[in-house]
Amino acid sequence: MSVQRVTSGRVLGVLIVVASLSLSPASAVAQPSSSAGTSVPRTADGQPDLQGVWDFGSVTPLQRPASLAGKTFLTEEEVSALETQAAAGRVDRPPRAGDPGSYNQFWFAGGTKVSGTRRTSLISDPPDGQLPAYTPEGEARMAARADARRRNAGPEDRDVDERCILGFNSGPPMLPGAYNNLVQVFQVPGYVVILNEMVNDVRVIPLDGRPALPSHIRQWKGDSRGRWEGETLVVETRNFRDLGTGHPAPNMERLEALGPQLHLTERFSRLDGDTLFYAFTIDEPTAFARSWTVETTMTKTADPLYEYACHEGNYGLLNILAGARAEARATDAR
Repeated sequence: MSVQRVTSGRVLGVLIVVASLSLSPASAVAQPSSSAGTSVPRTADGQPDLQGVWDFGSVTPLQRPASLAGKTFLTEEEVSALETQAAAGRVDRPPRAGDPGSYNQFWFAGGTKVSGTRRTSLISDPPDGQLPAYTPEGEARMAARADARRRNAGPEDRDVDERCILGFNSGPPMLPGAYNNLVQVFQVPGYVVILNEMVNDVRVIPLDGRPALPSHIRQWKGDSRGRWEGETLVVETRNFRDLGTGHPAPNMERLEALGPQLHLTERFSRLDGDTLFYAFTIDEPTAFARSWTVETTMTKTADPLYEYACHEGNYGLLNILAGARAEARATDAR
C-alpha cells in the first residue's frame, strides 16, 4: 500500500532522461474542439496535452451484469442508484466470525462514480458487454495458473502482482482496482511517459516511428510504440511475457488467459480540461475467440502520487510459501 509521497526529484529524473532521448519535435496537429466547445490544452509542440494526474477508478464493472442484459447505457436514475450504493459501501463493518479482516475503508479507493461513458460495462465490444469465449489454450493457461497457486512450489507459482513485479491494475492495459487508480502522464517532444501509482510502473513510449523490438525480446510491460492519429494518442504494445500485464485485478474477472501473443492497442483522447477518454483493444487469438474492447474515462485530479512500497514489510508471500511447506511436511508425515 502507498506510504510515502514520490519525491519531486524522482519525477524530475524521469523527465530529464526522457528529454535527453528526444530526437526531434513531433509534428503539430489541427486544433480540435472539445465536448465543452472549447479547445483542449496543447503542448509547446502543438499536440493535445494529456499531462497531469488522472484517476481511472470506477464502479462500472468490466462485464455487463445479468440484470442489465440487453442494456448498453445507464439512465440518470440508474447512475444515481449505483453511485449511492457504492458510497454506502465505503463503511467499515466488523468481519465475520473467524475472519481476521483486511484493510479498513481508509485504504480503499476503487471509486464511487460510474464511468463517464455511462455504459453498463467497461467492455464496449462485443456489444453484449461480455468477455468473448476462451480458446482451449486460454482455458488451459488459466487452469495452469490455478494449479501453480495451489502448488506453491516457489515464488514463481504466485501471481506477478503478489511478487511486486507489476501492479495489478496498471497492466497495461489499465483497469480499475481496489486502490491506487492514479496514473500520471508526461510529454516531451517524441515521447510520452505513463507512470502508474500502483508499484510505480513506468512506460516510456517513443513516438518517432522507430521499429519494434525483435519478437524474441519479451518484457513484463511489453514493447510500446505510439503515434498521433488526429487528436488521439494511439499506443500499440506487443512482446509481452507469458505472465505479463499484472492482472488479475481485485473485483475483476481473471485475465490469465492472456499470453505472449497479446497485441494491445490503447487510445487516449483529451475531451476537456478534466476528462481523458481511454480505450483499449485486446487481440490475443490464442486466448480469446475474438478481440474485445474497453472504453472508459479518467478524471483529472489534484491528488499526488505516492510511493508504492510493495515488498517492504510484505510477509504475505513468505507466509504463503512457508504455510505450503508446512502443509507438505504434514502430508508426508502421514
